[in-house]
Amino acid sequence: MKKLAKIHLFVAAFVAVITISACTKLKNTPYTAIISTEFNPGKSDLVALVGAGYSQWRFILLDWNGLWRAQEVTGDQLVIPKRPWGWFDDGVYQRLHKHTWTTDDDVVNQTWSRTYAGITNCNRIIYQIESGLIPITEGKEATLAELKVLRASYYAILCDFYGNVPIVTQFDLPSGFLPKQNTRVEVYDFIVKELTDNIPLLSAENNTETYGKFNKWAAFTLLAKMYLNAGVYTGTTRWTECIAACDSVEKSGAFILEPVQKNVFVTENQGSKEIIFAIPMDEDYTNNWNAFDLHMQTLQQENQATYNLKNTPWGGICGIPQFISTFDVSDIRYQNNWIKGQQYTSSGQMLYVAQGDFTGKPLAFVNELPGLEKGESVHGFRLGKFEIKKGATNRLSNDYPIFRYAEVRMMKAECLLRTGQADAAALIVTEVRQRDFISDPSKAVVTGAQLQMGSSYAYGLKDAVNNQFTTEGGADIQYGRFLDELGWEFEQEGHRRTDMIRFGAFSTKSWLSHAATNNINRTLFPIPRTEIQKNGNLIQNLGY
Repeated sequence: MKKLAKIHLFVAAFVAVITISACTKLKNTPYTAIISTEFNPGKSDLVALVGAGYSQWRFILLDWNGLWRAQEVTGDQLVIPKRPWGWFDDGVYQRLHKHTWTTDDDVVNQTWSRTYAGITNCNRIIYQIESGLIPITEGKEATLAELKVLRASYYAILCDFYGNVPIVTQFDLPSGFLPKQNTRVEVYDFIVKELTDNIPLLSAENNTETYGKFNKWAAFTLLAKMYLNAGVYTGTTRWTECIAACDSVEKSGAFILEPVQKNVFVTENQGSKEIIFAIPMDEDYTNNWNAFDLHMQTLQQENQATYNLKNTPWGGICGIPQFISTFDVSDIRYQNNWIKGQQYTSSGQMLYVAQGDFTGKPLAFVNELPGLEKGESVHGFRLGKFEIKKGATNRLSNDYPIFRYAEVRMMKAECLLRTGQADAAALIVTEVRQRDFISDPSKAVVTGAQLQMGSSYAYGLKDAVNNQFTTEGGADIQYGRFLDELGWEFEQEGHRRTDMIRFGAFSTKSWLSHAATNNINRTLFPIPRTEIQKNGNLIQNLGY
């Protein structure tokens, strides 16, 4: 049972609607009820009220065709191939894989509208507090600081995804207001300033009251991520600043690397000391259909009997064989995070394929996939990083870790590597790997020289459906071995697109049915066509 998941939904039970005469392009729908002038919040009420600002994170990341899918399915680790029973859906997943998305694709529209809805929520609550509509007499500065950092986290998504977007910080705007567009550098500078200005006002506590919220350490982690990607966002690297932000989190002493990585992803993971900032989830209280349904997207229909699921899975997304082949098979992450081999019912009986060319044969997942246009029931290892509890509904109850301590350690390691301190970076990477090679600790050890090598990924087209095969390899990727390490540690967590862009591999490499575009414009998504049509102040990103 996740307390904060209940709080975020419970907020609607005690808020009353008031009418505010303001209308902007950010306010197409009333996403959250507005607080009554007669409401006098106590401490517990305030937690719920601020919680309304957080609710949009889940929609942005995990709802259908959301940020998670855009981050993963455009990369070299996961794919949604066409299956005999579906998963073509007007070719949207094929366009994501091939980097041929358009200004009208759903991921483009949804990420924009959902993220600006989160910004609108924050602007509304900030306005209500500053104007006295929510009368706070104690902790007002800290509450406003938290909301501004939360808003900055939404702008961080827009900065990474679209780059050049409007910065709007007001809620009481005139009817017909059309925001002006800011450059990506301006958006980056705004986010960094909001974080550095407000971090001193945030809580330093790390407990049940701050869980799922932006305390100092979650904000420092977000700041570190901005510095890590500053070279992409602004053209100027900020490796030293990233190290300093990571050091702030480390010196707090509030977090550890779990002895087993899986502890971070079990159903009841809210007690993990590795989680820095998470989206609280609960199948009973998080009630929209696609709230957190990776298990439904990846498991075969027959696997309903494996986990005694309440609903039949849809059998789609799987690992790209080239990526899976980069793992050392003795790596516990390979063993624990991927569903592979013969499948069984919960009582131990073998499962057999019910649809497609393999009908009647044992349902055994293999690390093979003919191509994007053809995937049978047995093709591809399935996603299993997040524990799938027996009897789960279509929504998982695992809290989703946005930031975790392993990421802080690896951000610092990458910056050390990029500033000529490869041996120091290797010590950190070895530390992170130690829990993954318990049976042979020597395999956990990585040297500075190894981290300076290229990637082990066998890049190239591997499309048997269209008889397209090329050999590229990853030896030419600078620090490619570190990109491999990021892949092994953070697969299935929605990181891959951003990491590949930072390492220069997103547009320059081929995998499965994706041919390298060598088009740097595809490192940004387009502004939705509908937004361009509504607002003449917006200029489309290059190449669209």
